Amino acid sequence: MAKQNKIHKTGQCRIIAGKWRGRKLDVPDAEGLRPTPDRIRETVFNWLQADIGGARCLDLFAGCGALGFEAASRGAMSVVMVELNSRAAKTLQENCSTLSATQCQVERTTAQQFLSTNQEQYDIVFIDPPYQADLWTEIANTLVDKVVLAENALIYLECPGKADLPELPIHWQLIKEKKAGNIRYCLFENNGGGDQ
Repeated sequence: MAKQNKIHKTGQCRIIAGKWRGRKLDVPDAEGLRPTPDRIRETVFNWLQADIGGARCLDLFAGCGALGFEAASRGAMSVVMVELNSRAAKTLQENCSTLSATQCQVERTTAQQFLSTNQEQYDIVFIDPPYQADLWTEIANTLVDKVVLAENALIYLECPGKADLPELPIHWQLIKEKKAGNIRYCLFENNGGGDQ
């Protein structure tokens, strides 16, 4: 565990591919912040490669922005990164400036507050909340209730590997799933949720 904390304090997270390939992002040493490991991100974006170009993405619980910046680097049209932690949000903003990432927007608020006022629909949504908060079901239901998901939107979800999958909307179809250590990561497709 000490080794993992040390990694966070080095404050670096690498963009794997796309126009910012190899660029390193600053990562603040904020409590509960755990950037999605490179190997997992590589797999996830292999899953998404046919859909990422021109996509409207929403990165809830953005943390250091590893997923959001990776999406922008690979051609997403827009990426909204939602992060409550003030240090993490400030670092996200600084990384946007460093990369001249005009397609990225940082919202310093809770995921719930953001979704309650959001008027947009998204093609790809990343859900990777702090595990102890147990917010997967609440956020998934809010995405459906507020019609945040475009038709056939893809939803990436990261949760503890040893637990059962959280309860999710019935029309979310699981299309990919893997485990790495204590991380279970899945890709769902929104089938018909936008019609309700």
